[in-house]
Amino acid sequence: MDIQLDPARDDLPLMANTSHILVKHYVLDLDVDFESQVIEGTIVLFLEDGNRFKKQNSSIEEACQSESNKACKFGMPEPCHIPVTNARTFSSEMEYNDFAICSKGEKDTSDKDGNHDNQEHASGISSSKYCCDTGNHGSEDFLLVLDCCDLSVLKVEEVDVAAVPGLEKFTRSPELTVVSEEFRNQIVRELVTLPANRWREQLDYYACCSQAPGCGELLFDTDTWSLQIRKTGAQTATDFPHAIRIWYKTKPEGRSVTWTSDQSGRPCVYTVGSPINNRALFPCQEPPVAMSTWQATVRAAASFVVLMSGENSAKPTQLWEGCSSWYYYVTMPMPASTFTIAVGCWTEMKMETWSSNDLATERPFSPSEANFRHVGVCSHMEYPCRFQNASATTQEIIPHRVFAPVCLTGACQETLLRLIPPCLSAAHSVLGTHPFSRLDVLIVPANFPSLGMARPSKDKTGHTSDSGASVIKHGLNPEKIFMQVHYLKGYFLLWFLAKRLGDETYFSFLRKFVHTFHGQLILSQDFLQMLLENIPEEKRLELSVENIHQDWLESSGIPKPLQRERRAGAECGLARQVRAEVTKWIRVNRRPRKRKRREKEEVFEKLLPDQLVLLLEHLLEQKTLSPRTLQSLQRTYHLQDQDAEVRHRWCELIVKHKFTKAYKNVERFLQEDQAMGVYLYGELMVSEDARQQQLARRCFERTKEQMDRSSAQVVAEMLF
Repeated sequence: MDIQLDPARDDLPLMANTSHILVKHYVLDLDVDFESQVIEGTIVLFLEDGNRFKKQNSSIEEACQSESNKACKFGMPEPCHIPVTNARTFSSEMEYNDFAICSKGEKDTSDKDGNHDNQEHASGISSSKYCCDTGNHGSEDFLLVLDCCDLSVLKVEEVDVAAVPGLEKFTRSPELTVVSEEFRNQIVRELVTLPANRWREQLDYYACCSQAPGCGELLFDTDTWSLQIRKTGAQTATDFPHAIRIWYKTKPEGRSVTWTSDQSGRPCVYTVGSPINNRALFPCQEPPVAMSTWQATVRAAASFVVLMSGENSAKPTQLWEGCSSWYYYVTMPMPASTFTIAVGCWTEMKMETWSSNDLATERPFSPSEANFRHVGVCSHMEYPCRFQNASATTQEIIPHRVFAPVCLTGACQETLLRLIPPCLSAAHSVLGTHPFSRLDVLIVPANFPSLGMARPSKDKTGHTSDSGASVIKHGLNPEKIFMQVHYLKGYFLLWFLAKRLGDETYFSFLRKFVHTFHGQLILSQDFLQMLLENIPEEKRLELSVENIHQDWLESSGIPKPLQRERRAGAECGLARQVRAEVTKWIRVNRRPRKRKRREKEEVFEKLLPDQLVLLLEHLLEQKTLSPRTLQSLQRTYHLQDQDAEVRHRWCELIVKHKFTKAYKNVERFLQEDQAMGVYLYGELMVSEDARQQQLARRCFERTKEQMDRSSAQVVAEMLF
């Protein structure tokens, strides 16, 4: 089953057999160790076999529709109670009800290649030695396949959920009185399908189950891209244990997280939007069709802050001196790729004067919005949905926290904190109800690969097998994250549609679209089809899904409709103002060094950042610009202090015209804006100027250890 791929050229496999079995919930219990650069602990998976969900749907869209008759409501049920300690305190050798504590040091001694070394059960399972069936139709043992990479898996065991007090009420069959596989699986089946109004109780039971003792180790094997688990005698997904615990640890070189330093030089680790997503952080089902919920307990040194993409605003709990624990959870089913974590020595920023009105602002809304702000029936699978909460639908500004390195606290106080509330309010006015109840904002380190946030989706995968496995075309090509044509075309397509239809029609549709499809997986075709169905005939203007695909997706270069709009946009006032400024700078550049006394000084207008980008792009078209002109340009607009987009164009001018006095600006850009700086490395090398090439190599030597792996690989190929 081991697939050897060239990461510079080949496709990325998604190995999970999601057509046969689905993970419905993950419970993670992890320790973060900065000294060894390892995250280790356990993950408990609660599974639903294919026989159950295949009856409900043949695709994820039908599954969502089948849940549409269920109303999502909030409730405050009574929690279950079980002695709660670290998940490691339970040994699989204990009797079912023996909650004895074992030493933290009791780990599986074999860490080689991630295979567990239990001689009684043989050393893992080998695809060549065993013939295991990944479906539920063969005569051999069923094989659970999880997406997994760069992990050391130490042990896999079945969890005895029947040992949790109170869970026996989830068994409907009176004949199931003896603890058996069927009995335990029945408990899990009922637990994962609890109605949304019992979400608190469900989370509590998940936590209790995750700390129940093991009741038998499972055979497993790992290859480059997957973890394969089986139980002897379990021939179908229905027979396979529905709650399993995996003991594992990450590797320092794992590609799902980056261990680095923040802008203050303090250590941190965070998920980076890697092409392999989170499979080097925990074993999971990668295909987006595998929608699941999760909860996580993460321990770290008390000086660190743990942030995650959870729905709650977690606070640290001190476990012992020097160690704190953080707990997050998510109740909205989402793909595993949306799971994020960041751990660092960050400071929470707070406004000096904070109005209580900032957190929950209600206002009258326009008639076009009114149709979509009501409590109705949702079309997604059941979860405690904010669209069902009347007060949530009018909440313009959701609670939010801002975290930053110590050295950036001043800038955050001055600028960022004041921007977030109006941004949240604007998003609410355009799109309607905020899908999440809160937001954490983190100022990420300079090496964050901001251009590499592509995630796998249905239309990016190749052929899907009967088991659900597939591939992402060119998913491992390190240059892929810098090929942003598809993102740019997507942006300009939305801009084009808004321009063509008019803001009122377009934004009214966006609100309706979000309300209709929230909580569901959708394709671009779904968006376009609904758009065309919801606009008046006279505004379609020969638009069709087929025409849009032809012009925007299947044709190279700038789409013809955009070219026409671009020519029309060139006549707008802001663009005309830029052209006038360009003319002035060209005149300045042509003047002799010694000017006549009567000659007037040029007076330059103040320009917006977007106008500055356009100005610099026009000036890049000039064959020569003198050092005197470049120095005046820098002084007039304070280019070294502008945003990254402006500074990138400024650096391009510096490189093109070999403006040595500003080379420090280029060095700063390559160190502080590493993702965008990749393009600049190429320009420095193409120039064939010895000093510029030396500058590029010097900057790379300083930053290569902190750079995103794909970025570093691409730059290294340019330089050497």
